[in-house]
Amino acid sequence: MAAVRPIRPETSEPVGLHAQAMDNLRFIRSTMENAGSFTAVPGQGGMLMGATALFAAFAAHLSASPGAWLRVWMGEAVLAVAIGLVFSHRKATRNCTSLLSKPFRRFVLAVAPSVFVGALLTFALYRDGMLQLIPAMWLLLYGAGITSGGAFSVRVVPVMGMSFLALGSVATLIPARFADALLAFGFGGFHIVFGWVIARRCGG
Repeated sequence: MAAVRPIRPETSEPVGLHAQAMDNLRFIRSTMENAGSFTAVPGQGGMLMGATALFAAFAAHLSASPGAWLRVWMGEAVLAVAIGLVFSHRKATRNCTSLLSKPFRRFVLAVAPSVFVGALLTFALYRDGMLQLIPAMWLLLYGAGITSGGAFSVRVVPVMGMSFLALGSVATLIPARFADALLAFGFGGFHIVFGWVIARRCGG
């Protein structure tokens, strides 16, 4: 008599409910990250960036030459980027999200053109002895970049960008001797104020 074979083939042991749930959670989190906004904007880091900018403005105002003035602000720019990345990474880790998510990449790509243009114009203006134009250019391009990047971030970020644009517009109209004061007001004061708002509303 022939052996009876099961109609349905034997399958491996079914996947546990816990594993299925974890896979679903990972998929949902990835989908939300790709569709959402960049929320790892560092409020506390922004406040620290503002504090270092105030010291940089004071040091630059006391500098002995245009080259020394520019080196102070270039050093501050590098320090500010480092602070922003460290605090963004810390906030993303605390929120169990990836710093290299699609919203973060969109934010960087929106800001990067303004930073690139600013670097080129800084070199060109310094080479041609036109340092008086640099502060207004920095404020305007930084404001333009942050406003563009803010489209992929929390709501307060584009407001900060537009504030820089307004201050940069003022900087084009007033004498160059007020340059360090305007840079302190913008890169120092705005970062501290908006960093405090972000820290309170967006969790650090």
